[in-house]
Amino acid sequence: MKTIIVYYSLENNTNYAAEKIAEKLGADLLRLEPVKAYPTGKMTKFIFGGRSAMMKERPALQPYEFDTDAYDCVILGTPVWASTFTPPVRTFLQENNLKGKKIGLFACSTGGDATKCFDAMKKELIEQGITDIGAEASFIDPYKNQTGENEEKIHSFCAQIAL
Repeated sequence: MKTIIVYYSLENNTNYAAEKIAEKLGADLLRLEPVKAYPTGKMTKFIFGGRSAMMKERPALQPYEFDTDAYDCVILGTPVWASTFTPPVRTFLQENNLKGKKIGLFACSTGGDATKCFDAMKKELIEQGITDIGAEASFIDPYKNQTGENEEKIHSFCAQIAL
């Protein structure tokens, strides 16, 4: 099964998880980059990123190559912003038809769980007619906290995707 991980990462947590998952699955990676970068300052990232996520914005992305037909499985990775997924991932979903693909979801946050984020992503996918949504995994600061718990979650997620 040919797999790609499509993700957005602001502060390297989602990037770290995506790379670990790709390593275990032998998957390709596609890092989404908005044309206009989001700020990383403590308050400004919450204000601008959170507002953008709540408003369901779809920012322009830097050019990327993605051939839908080349993959059987697409794993979507995102930080959790305002209890939902990031606008760059929303743009990717708008620009690409993933119907007929097996879908996996993972999210990274600084605390709490990603249930609302996953619900929002599933709603977006279902509206596009995508129903084969499989494994989900939520990681707490996987880059900053390279703990056995996060590593076990990554391993478990990969095992579920491989089924």
